[in-house]
Amino acid sequence: MSTFFTAVRGCRAFVIAPLLAGAALVAWTPARAQDGGLLARPSAHGRIGFERITLPGNEKLGLVGTSYLVDVAGLPGVSLGPAVYGAISGQRGGFFTIGGEAAWRKQIVGPLGVELGFYAGGGGGGSAPQGGGLMIRPHADLLWDFGPVALGLSVSRVRFPNGQIDSTQVGLAINAITDFRYVPANRLDQSVRSGAGRAGFGFDRVQFVTGAYRTRAATLNGGGALPRTIGYVGVRAEQAFTSSTYWGVEANGAIQSGVAGYAEYLGTFGVETEVVRNRVNVGARVALGMGGGGAIPTAGGLLAKAAVYGVVRLSPEFGLALEAGVTDAPRGTFRAAHASAALVWALDGPSAPGTPARPTRTDFTFGVERFDALRKDGTTRPVQADTLKVSRFITPEFYFTGQIHSAIVGGAGGYSAAVIGGGWTRPIGAGVHIGAELLGGASGGGGIDSRGVIVQPMAYLGYQINPSVALRVGAGVIRSVRSPLSSAMVDVGLVVSYGVSAGN
Repeated sequence: MSTFFTAVRGCRAFVIAPLLAGAALVAWTPARAQDGGLLARPSAHGRIGFERITLPGNEKLGLVGTSYLVDVAGLPGVSLGPAVYGAISGQRGGFFTIGGEAAWRKQIVGPLGVELGFYAGGGGGGSAPQGGGLMIRPHADLLWDFGPVALGLSVSRVRFPNGQIDSTQVGLAINAITDFRYVPANRLDQSVRSGAGRAGFGFDRVQFVTGAYRTRAATLNGGGALPRTIGYVGVRAEQAFTSSTYWGVEANGAIQSGVAGYAEYLGTFGVETEVVRNRVNVGARVALGMGGGGAIPTAGGLLAKAAVYGVVRLSPEFGLALEAGVTDAPRGTFRAAHASAALVWALDGPSAPGTPARPTRTDFTFGVERFDALRKDGTTRPVQADTLKVSRFITPEFYFTGQIHSAIVGGAGGYSAAVIGGGWTRPIGAGVHIGAELLGGASGGGGIDSRGVIVQPMAYLGYQINPSVALRVGAGVIRSVRSPLSSAMVDVGLVVSYGVSAGN
């Protein structure tokens, strides 16, 4: 693979705000540094957990949780970051929530330790009784530390305050321990060697994907025939193990109006080799995760994929990928062949050569948004959603962004949107900046009549609290391409800025 791989009213701010404020500390406080004091390196924890929660009527739902928590320097044992929870067994395929998590851990004796945590996020789906979609999950874990990995038991309570889900259970937890290298925002004008190691979330390349499923004859969960062709868009992020193997994560959403609300989140493993030097790569991959919604019959939500693909390099950084494969819900009746095309953006890898260069700015935003949502019953009512955004700058003023929005209040639990696009920002003095974004992507669920595809232009005004943290308020429009949904939208977010070392 070489160098190519290489606070809005009614938004439950009392739950979201502590996570937002705490997240700022990741970039605000000093941390251990390398590379002449430029590259900070707090530890990070990738966490996977499994538990069975109980819904009304003693119905069981198998829930998988994944999170990426970064230690807060100056607060021993405290870490914060994004998290996703979703169904993989039961009968609620398409049940997802996305939000933020905070945790505190401490070793008790020897390798035995304890972790206390709290998650808040939005989502739902699978016709579950989640109400407006806000989910909170306090938990206590007992973990045995094996060095790079810790294993243990978790006791948690999963509750939807404006719904009917309230369950306490015991589950399993795995923590993989790594580090989160970054350049503090006040040092983005200083050079860092690209060979200093992966920085930020550590991905070597990202892919912006558009594709289609070709289904066999089947019946939707709500009756009627499953569309034979289902279009989707998504994003994949990958990191190399070796020069020919990699792992990654992917998220896709349907843009077909008949199955609006279908989404999938998977982990993937692949092999890849170069067949034409510096020009063409071929590979194969498998993926496993969770998918559902939009009445697509995935049963409990477990989803598997297998595919082959080719990548043609257009330049050292960009390429075009074509993929063909099969997708299967082992416990449901959803089976499909799939084909996709992707724009591949190589971020290089941990051993990228080169002289020192200025780091690349990255923004991570936690926030909330509000708009008046047209419902499928013909009414229009306000909905509030939490938002997670990652933006990577390609110049000092222009950036690419990927975002996930999930309902938390407004009787639209299960609504989510995954959008990508571009943005522009510029300081105008006295710690104030302005900017604009143009976004588009897939949305659906929660009874909102979006019919799959939305566009969302927005302008914003921001105040720089310090070099690393900004408060941003935006206003714009959310509009469906295929339905009458069109509403003014307001957005409030806390932006954490940092740099990744050159070539990453």
